[in-house]
Order: sequence, then C-alpha cells, then structure tokens
Amino acid sequence: MKIKKNKISPRQKMINLMYVLLMAMLALNVSSDVLNGFTLVDESLSRSTANANVQNAAMYSDFETSMAQNPEKVGEWYARAQSVRTMSDSLYNLAEHLKVRIARKADGKNGNYRTLENREDLEASTHVMLAPGSGQGKELYDAITSYRENILAMITDSIQRQIIKDNFSTDIPRKDISLMKNWQEYHFENMPAIAAITLLTKLQNDVRYAEGEVLHTLARNIDVGDVRVNQIHALVIPNSRNVVRGNDFTAQIILAAVDSTQRPEIYIGDEKLDTDNGIYSRPCNTTGDYTLNGYMLVNDGAGASTRYNFSQSYTVVEPTATVSASLMNVLYAGFENPISISVPGVPANRISASVAKGSATLKSDGKGGYIAVPTQIGEELIIEVTATNEEGRRQSMGQYAFRVRQLPDPTPFIEYKDKDGNTQRYRGGRPFAKQALMSTDGIVAAIDDGLLNISFKVLSFDAVFFDNMGNAIPRKSDGAQFSQAQKDMFRSLQRGKRFYISNVRAIGPDNVERQLPTSLEVIIN
Repeated sequence: MKIKKNKISPRQKMINLMYVLLMAMLALNVSSDVLNGFTLVDESLSRSTANANVQNAAMYSDFETSMAQNPEKVGEWYARAQSVRTMSDSLYNLAEHLKVRIARKADGKNGNYRTLENREDLEASTHVMLAPGSGQGKELYDAITSYRENILAMITDSIQRQIIKDNFSTDIPRKDISLMKNWQEYHFENMPAIAAITLLTKLQNDVRYAEGEVLHTLARNIDVGDVRVNQIHALVIPNSRNVVRGNDFTAQIILAAVDSTQRPEIYIGDEKLDTDNGIYSRPCNTTGDYTLNGYMLVNDGAGASTRYNFSQSYTVVEPTATVSASLMNVLYAGFENPISISVPGVPANRISASVAKGSATLKSDGKGGYIAVPTQIGEELIIEVTATNEEGRRQSMGQYAFRVRQLPDPTPFIEYKDKDGNTQRYRGGRPFAKQALMSTDGIVAAIDDGLLNISFKVLSFDAVFFDNMGNAIPRKSDGAQFSQAQKDMFRSLQRGKRFYISNVRAIGPDNVERQLPTSLEVIIN
C-alpha cells in the first residue's frame, strides 16, 4: 500500500481562518454578508470533506486487498481500521443528524441545510442543542470527547496529535470563562442557524481528516507492500516437468533474492555451467524419470562463498494430446464455446475430434481450433481426440470430459463516450456526469469478467428515484432505452443525488430470458 503523508493544504488553512473570522464577526452585527460568508465556508468545507471521503475510501480498499492477500499479517491492523471507520462514521452521522434537525427547526419540516432560508434564525440551534430533555448538545460533547481520546491513542506523530487535539478541543477560551457557559452553550446558544450548521460541517471535515491520518498510521505499521526476505533457496524452474520424447528439457536455475550486481557460479554435478542467465538445456530421447542435481556458489561480499544445493526431478513421456477449453473445463449450453486441441509433434491438419458422449455439435473453426455448442445443461460432455501419424494410421489420443453449465447472469451498465471519444462502461459506485447520462440512450448488459465477454439483449428495466421524503418513484423503460419519463426525472436530478436501475430483464445468446439479481446505482456528478 503506497503511503503519502497528509499535510494541511493552504486551502484548508484558509478555510479554518475564514471560519474563525466569521465566528468573531458574530459578536458584531449579523449582516447578510456575514451569513453569506458562512454559506461559502460551509460549501467549501463540504467539498473538502467529500475529497477526504474519496481518499479514505481508497485506503479502506487497499486494506481490503492486503487483508485478502495476507490475513495473518494484516488482520490486527485491518480490525483497527474497521474500528476507526465505525467510530468516525458514528460521529460524522451524529453531526449530519443535528444539521438536519437545525435546518428543519429553522425552515420547517421540509428544511434542507444545503438550501437554508432562515439562516439568521437564533432559536433553531438553541432548541436542538440545549432544550431541556431533548437537547443533544451534551450528547455531541461526549461523542467528540470520546472520539478525540480514541483517535489520539492511534496517532504516533506528535505534530499530527496536536493538530487533531486542537481540532476536537472541547475547552472554552479563557477569556470567556467568566460567562459561566459550558461547551455546548458557548457554541450553540443564540447562534444563527447557518453558523451552527457550518460548525457541524467543520466537525465532519475534522473527522474525515483525523480518520485519514489514523489510516496512514496503521498502514505504516504493517508495512503494506513491503517484502522482506528471511531465507535464501536455490531454485530450478523448468519450462515443463513433463517432456515429450525427442524434445529438450529446458530449465532456468536461479537464486531467490539474487543480487543483480553479481552472478552465482552454477554447477551441474561437478561441471560448471557456462551461462550468464542460468538457462540449462539437455536433449531428452528416452522416456523415464530423471533428476537434475547441482549447486550454486554465492559470494557473500566478504570474500567467502556459500554453497546452495538444488535438486529437480522431471519426467520424459511419450507423445500425448493436449485438450483445453478456452473457458476452463466448463462449457456453456447454447453458446459457441471455443476449444483448443493439439497433439505435440502432430500438425493440426492431422488431428480430429468428435463427441463421444453428450448432446452437442462440434465443428472446426478453420483456425486449428473447434467450436462446441452443448444443448443439455448439467450433463457431462466427452470429447475424443484422434491423430493420424505419418504412416496414415489413426490413433486415439484420449477422451476429455467437460461440465455443461448455463451461462451466468450478465452485469448491467451504462455505455458512454469519454472526452476522447473512447467507449466507457459505467458500473455504478462513483459519480457519473449528468451530461454523459443525458447523452446516453439506455443501458446494456454483458458478461465481462476477463474470461467471458458476452453481450446480452436488454428487454426492460426500472429506474427508481427518491423524493425529498425518501419515497421511491419507479419509472419504466422503453425496452433497453431510457423512456421519456425517465429522462424527465434525469433533468431534475442535482449533483449528489442518486437513483437505481433495477428489475433488468435480459436474454442471452442461449435464448434464456432472465431477470438480473443486481441493480445499478447511479450517482449524479
């Protein structure tokens, strides 16, 4: 995991300075200019928080990858990272909840803190945070205190510790102690609604910043991506352990973690191998089992040599056929499955194949391979290979079994052109430009997993939108195309809004109609 030490950017420093300045101006007259200033700071903080969210998500993704690769080494730090995510999301979501409450108290039940109208309202934050019995100011205070202590326990850098400690400080300035107010009263009593919301947005920004610092610290602790060598072995890497009679046995003899500035001396038996790249080759004219024995002499840099013995067995066999399905040992019913068939030492025009068991058609593709189209799902298909030798005699080279399965379900996505005119596939999970969405006719579906690349015909799908109250609004498509009703909904979507494409029905080359179990989340950028 590549680690970059985060520093406070000049832009972030300016945001913090603007926030402090605007707070000081509250002691004067709360003019519309001041309120507008808070709105600008809140928007800037929100953008900064969004960027931090993206960076933290990438760090979590790297932890997931490293955990899958080396759970024993990464497990402890992965668990701590998940703990950081949980407590960061908890405080972040609490601040989000309070912003929503303040906005609705100021503007009514449909109030939205992003488009706050009564920004100068002095009662909303007081009620939400300080009302007897229902005020959540003490809850926020306790949450910040707990988060600060837990986060600081995971930060080792003294500078970053001080920054985070200051960001989450719950102390009241000394000059204001005489006011006899606690922390929540000091920050939210008679505070304009927009100022209180901006304060909570800054808290969310601080949470994501602290979260990122802890993730970088955890990553450094486990040295993700750092490979250490604690053993040295002499290795023989053959091209193949099975050699057809008449061919050569070829192997590369290397020293693991070899120093590129010097080459070891290689001996086969007691005879030194004259090679610069460690490649060893010998003819194989007789079938049977053989062993390659030898050793390496490696200079340790102090004038002494260390000997490393090696031994590698290999087998020389009679010629046999090699049959492999291009899609592993599985064939898909109703689909043209490419199959490669070869026999070492025999040209392709003297090799033939046929179906020995099962229901399928098998024909040559004209390029040395075959196309198999099974018809019965679940059965075993057996292909027999025969070869004609130079004397014209036909010989069976073996039978090879394959499982017949139904084509897996495809994945829905939106196909569009990027700024360079290249075709791209949007699969959800990240922001999607509204302009690109409006220029796209509909959706497509395909199996595209690096092994299969099979297109399906989309028959229909639903686009599900949500209003401000969270109510689902489904709209039907026109086949694979976006309907006019869906396009009308697209035009009304603002940045950050999302909708879902679900209930996708599609039919593949096997003529099997299916409803896809997955949905596509589209986030408007």
